[in-house]
Amino acid sequence: MQPLFLEVSTLDSAAVELFGMSHELLMENAARSLAELIRARFRAGSVVRIVSGSGNNGADGIALARMLWGDYRVRLWLPLGCASDLAKLQLRRAQALGIEGVEKLGQGDVLVDALFGSGLSRDLGLDSLEVIREMNEARGYKIACDIPSGIDSKGNPRPIAFKADLTCAMGAIREALLSDSTKEFVGELVVGNLGISQRLYEQNQPPSAYLLGREDVRLPWRVREDSHKGSYGHLAVVAGEREGAAVLAALAGLHFGAGLVSLVGEVKNPPYELMQGVSVPKGASALACGMGLGERECPKDAWELPSVLDADILGREEILSLLEKNPSLVLTPHPKEFANLLGVLGIAQVSTLEVQKDRMGWARIFGERYPRAVLLLKGANPIILQGERLYINPLGGAMLAKGGSGDVLGGIIASLLAQGRSPLESAIEGSLAHTLAASRVEKANYALTPLDLIQALGKLSL
Repeated sequence: MQPLFLEVSTLDSAAVELFGMSHELLMENAARSLAELIRARFRAGSVVRIVSGSGNNGADGIALARMLWGDYRVRLWLPLGCASDLAKLQLRRAQALGIEGVEKLGQGDVLVDALFGSGLSRDLGLDSLEVIREMNEARGYKIACDIPSGIDSKGNPRPIAFKADLTCAMGAIREALLSDSTKEFVGELVVGNLGISQRLYEQNQPPSAYLLGREDVRLPWRVREDSHKGSYGHLAVVAGEREGAAVLAALAGLHFGAGLVSLVGEVKNPPYELMQGVSVPKGASALACGMGLGERECPKDAWELPSVLDADILGREEILSLLEKNPSLVLTPHPKEFANLLGVLGIAQVSTLEVQKDRMGWARIFGERYPRAVLLLKGANPIILQGERLYINPLGGAMLAKGGSGDVLGGIIASLLAQGRSPLESAIEGSLAHTLAASRVEKANYALTPLDLIQALGKLSL
């Protein structure tokens, strides 16, 4: 996993104060990182268009033009002029080489966005909107310098943003690059070196969050041959008015390693591999409740067993007592359910749109109020939080936007709880397994079904 930061200006200042760097030197190294990236991917003579803003992010782009000049056909466009001292300095250096600015974007092989940095705090002006629209309509491979122009500090387009194929974050990764809203704009995400190792650059400020990767998943391998079904936990899944949701969760739990899985409640023609009863079986080691529950009751066992709570149960008043009395809960709402949950808990009355505009902020507010509970806020980039610890899974995608995929996720996490993993471990590893399973399904991205996901769980090791 990689550390994430709310902002990196503090890290820049520490590099200047502690390592004898200067802001100009950091800028030169940022431009060099972009130049090396372009040289590695595009042959000499390619047309590289660079759109630079008037501030220091634009100065990065002007320095890049100087570094590529002579080997590439560079087209430097300054649609907003040149205002900062460093931008003016870089422009003088570029002009000394004979680089003349162009008056329009034109055609080319590569397009570099160095228009705005991460400090955007207002909606774009008309001139900027027109420039970004023209950049988005242009052809060629598109690279964003540090952050796609138009994205604000919370990861929201204001109201549009540059749509990059690749974003080169300078020095370290900002949280804003991992919001749901930025997924359409960031593309591939890499970190540019600023002249010192990323580890040293990052060490002078505690991370605000962590970015998960494929390497962070731990599959529930069985390492003891001398074991039996009881060695791997007994998961109970509460069946509600829409029993199919519980069946999907139960099948997912069974496929992800639980030794026993029972459906609790009336289910017509349950799958043969699942047990069924009217109450939570003695010896159950974890519970999943809420998926398809409707108006039915959640068993009192949810007050004591490690539990995944989803969907309908999250909108009931009893969630208050559950959060206070059960230290081993994982809550898995989608944004609308989370907005309702915040209201039920008396934290805030907010809309789904307000949640989506500041997913990490609202998750942290929940974590302050309920530090023991684990929250998994579903989305394009799922958030997992416990207390002050926040993790982001960047591996989600449109394939999972299908009814029933959330039930499968709940079953995966509950299965890990049943097998003895902690709530936080279960949520992190369950979320990663869920998204990785989707990537294993060889279908068009509109065709994935929950049963495809369940079958793919067994292929994660292949």
